[in-house]
Amino acid sequence: MRRRTGLAAAGVAALVWGEWLNWRWSRALVGSSGSASTAVVVLGYRNPRATVNVINRWRVRAGIRSIDADGAHGTCVIFSGGATGSGATEAQLMADYAKSVLGFDGTVLLEDRSATTWENIMNVIPLLEDVDRIKIASQPAHALKARAYLWRQRPDLAERLARADDYRAGEWMFVKPLLALYGLWTLRGLKADERKVSL
Repeated sequence: MRRRTGLAAAGVAALVWGEWLNWRWSRALVGSSGSASTAVVVLGYRNPRATVNVINRWRVRAGIRSIDADGAHGTCVIFSGGATGSGATEAQLMADYAKSVLGFDGTVLLEDRSATTWENIMNVIPLLEDVDRIKIASQPAHALKARAYLWRQRPDLAERLARADDYRAGEWMFVKPLLALYGLWTLRGLKADERKVSL
C-alpha cells in the first residue's frame, strides 16, 4: 500500500512538474505588445509521409488558435518547414490541413526551405519585417528555442515577440513530463539573455 501511494505521488509530481515547466517555457522571451498586425509562425516537425502527422496537426491548431479573435483580419499565418521525403513540404502539408480540415480562410504564407529550427527563423525573417507582433507556435520548449534564435539573429524583431496559444493546462497532460525532459535536453546548450529569461 505504501509503495502504491509513493508511486501515485511520484506520478502526480511528474505531471505537475511537466505542466509547470511547459507553462514557464511558453511565457519566456515574449513581451506584451498589443499592436494590430500580427504574424503567427507555425514550425514544422519531421513529416516524411504525404499526409500531415499528429505533431504538425497539433502545431497547426495551436497556431490558428493563437490568432486573436479581434485581430484576425490583420494576422497572417506563416507555415515553416521544408521537404522531408514525401515530395510535399511540411509548410504545404500544414497549410493544406489548416484550410481543408480546420477551415482556416485567412492569410497564409509558406516558408518551404528550412530543415532546422535555426533555418526556420532565418528564412521567415523577411516575412516578419512589416508586422508589429510575432508569435511562434510549437511545443513550448521548441517555441522557446525558436524565440531565442530570433533574439540572436534579429533582436530588433525579437522585441515584437508575443505569446502564442501553444500551452493549455491539461492538454497533452500525460506527455508533458516527457516533453519537459526532451525540452531540458534540447535547451541545454542554449544561452538565453539572462536579463530576459532564466531557462
